[in-house]
Amino acid sequence: VHRLRSVDNLFVVVQEFKEYQFKESKEDALKDLEDLVKKLSWTDPLKVWELNNSLKKKKTRRKKPNPQSPASKERLSGDGGGEGAEQKDTGKQDCAPDAAGVEPASSQDAGERRGVAPQNGGEEEEEEDSEQCDAREESQAGGQSTAGGDAGVLRFRVTCNRAGEKHSFTSNEAARDFGGAVQEHFQWKADMTNFDVEVLLNIHNNEVVVGIALTEESLHRRNITHFGPTTLRSTLAYGMLRLCDPQPTDIIVDPMCGTGAIPIEGATEWPSCYHIAGDNNPQAVKRAANNICSLLKKKENKESSTSSGIPLDIIQWDICNLPLRTGSVDIIVTDMPFGKRIGSKKKNWDLYPACLMEMGRICTPGTGRAVLLTQDKKCFAKALSRMGHIWRKGQTVWVNVGGLHAAVYLLKRTWERAEEKRAFW
Repeated sequence: VHRLRSVDNLFVVVQEFKEYQFKESKEDALKDLEDLVKKLSWTDPLKVWELNNSLKKKKTRRKKPNPQSPASKERLSGDGGGEGAEQKDTGKQDCAPDAAGVEPASSQDAGERRGVAPQNGGEEEEEEDSEQCDAREESQAGGQSTAGGDAGVLRFRVTCNRAGEKHSFTSNEAARDFGGAVQEHFQWKADMTNFDVEVLLNIHNNEVVVGIALTEESLHRRNITHFGPTTLRSTLAYGMLRLCDPQPTDIIVDPMCGTGAIPIEGATEWPSCYHIAGDNNPQAVKRAANNICSLLKKKENKESSTSSGIPLDIIQWDICNLPLRTGSVDIIVTDMPFGKRIGSKKKNWDLYPACLMEMGRICTPGTGRAVLLTQDKKCFAKALSRMGHIWRKGQTVWVNVGGLHAAVYLLKRTWERAEEKRAFW
């Protein structure tokens, strides 16, 4: 499961409650959550967590032998047991797990993590976005670990993700009280940073899910080492590429690549296609080039020999005048500027129609397709209506991008010939 490409985080479910009845008063509701800890069956989920940890440790040793690794310091729990992750090595990992998905990674970004892998598509997100965005909270609870804690005792923390308006308590309070009960039940030590076990308490209206995290760092960070202001998650990039169904020998272009998340994911997962990335911002092109270099180094280390490279080139260009032959591209996949951190909504009114026109020119008539992500849906709809002779809308998938309600559009290229601005050859 660590090899799943479209999943941000993994956890094993301890128990799920579809219609959990919360008491009206805060004290009673929190007391119920405390009492819940003793009623849950923790044994099997902890065995899964232990297996997950032991596989991670074996894989790490095989790939990067480290004589200083404290292999002997294994901590076992009394109920279900488990081997503790090797915390000394975790701070050195900059990237998320590789294709094998089992290399331990830094737990520093745990504050941005979500316990449940977000749905990158689905109509139901539209309702949640409008009604519950303000009520969404995330919190971790634990406490400070005792200095020089016992080697045989596991360290833990509780992370609570809460969404909904009808709760009498905050996520902080739920995590604190639930965490206290977990500590009492297992006699573990609470530690917010150097934890072995992360217990997840996900509350969404009347649905409650208790789980144990299997990923230390979100899987969406797997390919990117140099981030820009709007770097796309690798998981979402994978979903967009998969939507356009790449075939061997296809030429896939990302004309507004930013830091290169989409083409790098494409070159990694679809190596039989040829990927071209470009951007008009020299800083973005530099970051994307650095990300490609990091990926090549990682590949060389993994293969312990000279790497054959990856089928990807990056170019600085103007989106409205692409140096590509008319009808030479099979697929276009890109994250268009939302007009918030990059560009503006006003500029999008001119940019979007010009982009669609130029993309239509380079895309193969009849068989070409494009997958485009944008949050500026009104502007995109207007631009698409003007380009209806070149592009036909096939499918729309709603996605949540950093709390913004955005859409991924699958477009099919019509047989109509596009206007040629100038001949490159």
